[in-house]
Amino acid sequence: MNNKIILSMLFAVVSLAFSLGFADPATYNIDSSHTYPAFEADHQGGLSIWRGKVNRSSGTIVLDKEAEAGSIDVLFEMASIDFGHDRMNEMATTNILHVDEFPTANYQGSLTNFENGAPTSVEGVLTLHGVSRPVNLAVNSFKCQPHFMNGREVCGADAEGTINRADFGLDYDLDIGFFPEVKLLVTVEAQIAE
Repeated sequence: MNNKIILSMLFAVVSLAFSLGFADPATYNIDSSHTYPAFEADHQGGLSIWRGKVNRSSGTIVLDKEAEAGSIDVLFEMASIDFGHDRMNEMATTNILHVDEFPTANYQGSLTNFENGAPTSVEGVLTLHGVSRPVNLAVNSFKCQPHFMNGREVCGADAEGTINRADFGLDYDLDIGFFPEVKLLVTVEAQIAE
């Protein structure tokens, strides 16, 4: 066997080993119809808790299973905020979030602290109301599987964290005793890009 054939075979074996052992990172498109960025906020200094969600969001998740790494980039349309109460929706978009000036919010982060192949946290930055601040999330559950309808891989997660809305310039009614802490509760599903 001549050297060219041996080198070609060796190259083919090495290429196969790399392709089997080192998968490329995969990109997943967020399914907005199965993604619910929700929140809980104080009303009148502990009198009750207002709950709501953002109805329209989009973005991508990049997952490198072999390297146990990944990233997330999500855009939220703040005019779609929904408390289940029309008057509150109008007040929040106009007087609190000022959506005419700040129509979107964005969260970018890195998937971290993998256990058994799944991330248990996200370290990221939230840009809200024109202000960017570090916001980390705990991932309560994370799972990937074939989608039951089309067979393409879909990943889902449930995550939570807490922000101080004053840090983002959202100080509406804080001067009369409202608590500034807002709990974030995020359910997300994303399908692998074709």
